[in-house]
Parts: sequence; structure tokens; C-alpha cells
Amino acid sequence: MKKMAIMSLFLFLLIIPLAACGQQKEEEVKKIRLAEVTRSIFYAPQYVALAKGFFKEEGLDIELTTTWGGDKTMTTLLSGGADIALVGSETSIYVYSQGTNDPVINFAQLTQTDGTFLVSRHKIDNFSWDQLKGSTFLGQRKGGMPQMVGEFVLKKHGIDPHKDLNLIQNVDFANIANAFASGTGDFVQLFEPTASIFEREGKGYIVASFGTESGHVPYTTYMAKQSFIHKNKDAVEKFTRAIYKAQQWVESHSAAEVAKVIHPYFKDTDLSIIEKVVDRYKSQGTYATNPILDEKEWNNLQNIMDEAGELPKHIDHKTLVDNSFAEKAMAK
Repeated sequence: MKKMAIMSLFLFLLIIPLAACGQQKEEEVKKIRLAEVTRSIFYAPQYVALAKGFFKEEGLDIELTTTWGGDKTMTTLLSGGADIALVGSETSIYVYSQGTNDPVINFAQLTQTDGTFLVSRHKIDNFSWDQLKGSTFLGQRKGGMPQMVGEFVLKKHGIDPHKDLNLIQNVDFANIANAFASGTGDFVQLFEPTASIFEREGKGYIVASFGTESGHVPYTTYMAKQSFIHKNKDAVEKFTRAIYKAQQWVESHSAAEVAKVIHPYFKDTDLSIIEKVVDRYKSQGTYATNPILDEKEWNNLQNIMDEAGELPKHIDHKTLVDNSFAEKAMAK
């Protein structure tokens, strides 16, 4: 009995430090509330980071919320409803221009081109941009990045969107595809996977890429309030490192492999469509291969905004961009 009592005491003493160790490890896990502007294959590396456990490897527990719209996403971030937001960089410029003591800082880039495509109602074998003149063009919401890029590209090809087209841009984002499918417009600017689905169903035909035409821009980036970054530098660095791992994984794997990994986040979309979309985005360099947001991209973004008459004022790259976390992530 005495021997059994000693053994029991030994096991009890052994369990205490193991339990404490487990509790310590649990406490080390940092919860990050992440708000994404929409759910899109456009953000494939993010879902790879989640599915492959790259955030968990860094000791981060990601609570992902889809906030459906740039304004709503930024409101969620500014009000403290999220720690980090995935949204267009132009939103950080709008916030800063309104005056703030706690600016929103871009610290990691996810996509580096526009994600929309020009879709024609009829098949065109030899497309040229001047074929849009005199047509009815169903564009995106005024002031949004897709519309600004759309106008920038049209002007680049000598088309005045407000004089040479019957431009429709008062249709709500969620209803643009349905409006086109119902017969509105000769051309429409669409995101994937809708563009590819329309092509498969014979409702429209992709004739050009706005992303290819507009060049590299910080289209969607991870950002957080300056105060959050200062208080959570270690977590921001870990978050950025997980994203970089995912960017490298997407770059080094086939569209089919990427599609299979992210499919759980798009259960209502056919796997073959996801693969096609990923392949299209990969081939045109939409997915950034590292989290760096360089000055050239930043200035191109502001040129596009200025061309559309939506730039409140020019903001220096160093004011709203912090590449230090991306540089550290890449160094390791």
C-alpha cells in the first residue's frame, strides 16, 4: 500500500508540470480577428494559409469574418470589431485623408493586380478596345477600386467612359451579374468565378483582363490600426510570415492543387471552375508572391484614383505602408 501511495504521489507530481506546460502553450496562442472584404478565389493564398495550418504553426488562432464591402470592412476595423482587415489599400487613403490620430497601416500585400475581366455578351474572335465605343457598358460602383481601374484602362485605350459609352454604374455590386444575365449591357466588368461561370454557360465571353491592362497595384492588402500594430508587433510579424508561406506555396504548386486545398471555402463552386480561376489569376500574376507593397505599386494606385477623380490628396508611401514585417518574414 505504501509503495502504491508513493507511486500515486509520483504520478501526481509528474502530471502537474505537464498540465502547466500544456496550459502555458495554450496561453501562448494569440487570437486574431480577421475581417475580409468579401469571400473570393481572388484571395486564394489566405485560404491556403488557413487550410494548411500556417497560422497555427505561428501560434495564431484566426477568427475569420466576411464583412461584404470596403466601407463595412473599414468600419469594422476602426470600431474595434476586427484586429486586421483584408481590403483595398485605397480605403486606408480615404481614412487618413479624413484626419485621424490612429491611421490604418498597410503591412502585407495579398493581391497585386485588379481581379476583374471584361465580358462581352457575344463571342468576339479578334477583340480590340475600340469595339466598346457606342456600346452599353455595365460597370462597377462609382468610387470603388474596380470602377476606378475600369475607367483607367478605358482611358488608356483612348475611350472616354462618360462620352464614348453608355456607362451604367448605379447597379448594386451584388446585382451586376444578374443584370447582365437579364439582358442589360453589351459588355460588363466582372470578378471571378462569375466571369468563368458565364463563359461556361454561354451567357458571356471573357475578352480582356483589367488586371493585365492596369499593371501592378496593391489591390488587396492586410492592414491594421497603428495602435494595434505597436502593441502586437510579434503577432503581426507571425501573421505576415504565415501569409508569406502561403504565397510561396501557391506559387510553387499547380492550380489544381491550390483549388483542392481551398475548395472547402467555396463549397458551392464546382472544383473545375475554382481550378480555372486560380490558373487564370496565377498566369497573369495576380497573387503576390511576397507581402512587400513597394512604392511603385503605391504610386500607381494613386494615379488610378487621381484619374478617376477620387484621390483626396497624395499620400507618401512611408506614411501608410510598413514593409518591416514583410521584410522580416522573408528574411526567415
